[in-house]
Amino acid sequence: MENYKIRWDKNFTLLLVFSFVFAAAQEQDAKRKGFNFSLYKGYAVAGYVDEGAFLNFTGPNINYSIDESTFTLGMLPSLRFRKDQGETTNSFVTPNLGAGLTYSYKIWAIQIPFYYNAKTETQNGQWHVGIGLGLRLDQL
Repeated sequence: MENYKIRWDKNFTLLLVFSFVFAAAQEQDAKRKGFNFSLYKGYAVAGYVDEGAFLNFTGPNINYSIDESTFTLGMLPSLRFRKDQGETTNSFVTPNLGAGLTYSYKIWAIQIPFYYNAKTETQNGQWHVGIGLGLRLDQL
């Protein structure tokens, strides 16, 4: 039974490597039209959410391209900047993972990110919507 598990792990690893290679090969053809999947799209976006700021770079996503416009739905690995008020506080800069919609035209991008703040002793957990502007780095 143990050998089966090791073999499965090797197969899973190979599948993961081929997925990355496939996504990277798709990314080489930036002018493709229609639906695409990529591990990154090359956006750098800064904006406002939940009484603070964020800086993110688009991660794994599904996107749809028409001419020079691209609509992207994906994960947003981010740094959030926020000064907490009260006796107990978080660090001013915290890593965070959001999800959101990004629209880009040529090099410009506008984004609507969604970030989740976990439950604390004083607040229930809830989603927060933000707005951001940025650049599409693969078009520079």
